[in-house]
Amino acid sequence: MTTPPATAPARPLAGRKEWTAFVVLLLPLLLVSMDVSVLFFAMPAIGRELEPTGTQQLWIFDSYAFALAGLLITMGALGDRIGRRRLLLAGACAFGGASVLAAYAQSAETLIAARAVLGVGGATLMPSTMALVRNMFHDDRQRSKAIGIWSGAMAGGIALGSVLGGLLLEHFWWGSAFLVNVPAMVLLLVLAPLLVPESKDPRPGRFDLLSVPLSIGAVIPVIYGIKELAAEGFAAAPAACVVAGLAVGAVFVRRQRGRDDALISRELFRHRAFGAGVGINTLATFGLMGSAYFTTQYLQSVLGKGPLEAALWGAIPSVVVGCVAPLAAAAGQRAPKSSVMAAGFTVAAGGYGLLTGVGTDSLALTLAGSAVIAAGIVVVMSLVNDIALGSAPPEKAGSAASLLETGQELGGALGMAIFGSVGVAVYRRDMAGELSAGLPHGAPAAARETLGGAAEVASHLPGRAGETVLAASREAFTHGMNVAAVGGTAVLLVSAAITVAALRGVRA
Repeated sequence: MTTPPATAPARPLAGRKEWTAFVVLLLPLLLVSMDVSVLFFAMPAIGRELEPTGTQQLWIFDSYAFALAGLLITMGALGDRIGRRRLLLAGACAFGGASVLAAYAQSAETLIAARAVLGVGGATLMPSTMALVRNMFHDDRQRSKAIGIWSGAMAGGIALGSVLGGLLLEHFWWGSAFLVNVPAMVLLLVLAPLLVPESKDPRPGRFDLLSVPLSIGAVIPVIYGIKELAAEGFAAAPAACVVAGLAVGAVFVRRQRGRDDALISRELFRHRAFGAGVGINTLATFGLMGSAYFTTQYLQSVLGKGPLEAALWGAIPSVVVGCVAPLAAAAGQRAPKSSVMAAGFTVAAGGYGLLTGVGTDSLALTLAGSAVIAAGIVVVMSLVNDIALGSAPPEKAGSAASLLETGQELGGALGMAIFGSVGVAVYRRDMAGELSAGLPHGAPAAARETLGGAAEVASHLPGRAGETVLAASREAFTHGMNVAAVGGTAVLLVSAAITVAALRGVRA
């Protein structure tokens, strides 16, 4: 008589306490993602009160993003060693304190410093929340559902940040956009010790201090260079930053491969699903942010919507994301996850297909395209995060989460750079043709460079001349968006094929 094969023991199901703790963990996630966009409406008021220079205004935006991106890997590894909940609480203190400092800043320099500290706090909060979710939900179905909601909240937070910032500034001073963080951080500090269990690597090893500046030196120059290339076109200095960052990155990777106490453990890559997941997640963010580059400008500069009205219209895709994210986990339980993710990429490609038909007065079509792109991408992100985290050892969950999020930062920067460069090239070509075909010869070169420059030129030209410049610039920008959308369609269809190939036969 044969003995039946032993079955794996059932994994414990999360109960009410774990799900309540999960809701608490969504607080910092929403605030960190919202802080990316909450300044969009506050900058005019900040400019009037603090009078920052052009360079200082850029750093008010970028100091947050650079600190966040540069420290994700370090903070993920630190959380594995000292405890993810402990790091989460420390980050909440830093984020809340920096929010108060930013709200009452009396100079541009103080605001830049406060934004940098907010970025440091964000770098502790994001990988800690994802790693804690990984260790709170042991059942595959529950973890998939939780990570799907987590991904939807992160994607929706950016759009909600713009809306919240606009609503606050309708009634309060610009510092309220930062003070809104404080009650949520206090609530997190009170509830997390009661509800969220601590987790960390039981055998963490030494902390490799030299790898910290190497990881920062690898990530920040690359993202900075890509952002500059997207904004200003090709130039030697930002290109050199990208090359330097890649060179430091090569040194960093070499060091990680040869050390037992590396910030990024080699154990993470023993399962093919993890490395493939990081790459697919980067492609997904690439596609998402590539469309955002155009749609936000289109609503304001082409359709002429005010900032708050544009933000409210732009929040519609976030509602779709909130509905789709939980469904992605359910679909992943009924069909191979690689197939569902490939379908998500294909759906998002269809959204880009809609954007290829947008004209200069196509609000409904633009919103529909954006919603379809966001819906498809959130399906990919929720499932690929689940696969990658599920394949990572639980004791390395912080490092795993930090790599996934660093990939997202890089993918977002690349998406805006590459799609933006295509759009700018088409815009400049079209505007050069229009100017030579009859637009006023006295129109400054700024009109041929950017849509914003054309709007500024048009405001100083008399009568029909200004209307002609503005109409031509809107046509050229929309054409650039159409061409970039064709490229987006192709990239996401290729991404669907890559997903199926990379994850064939993989089980997390």
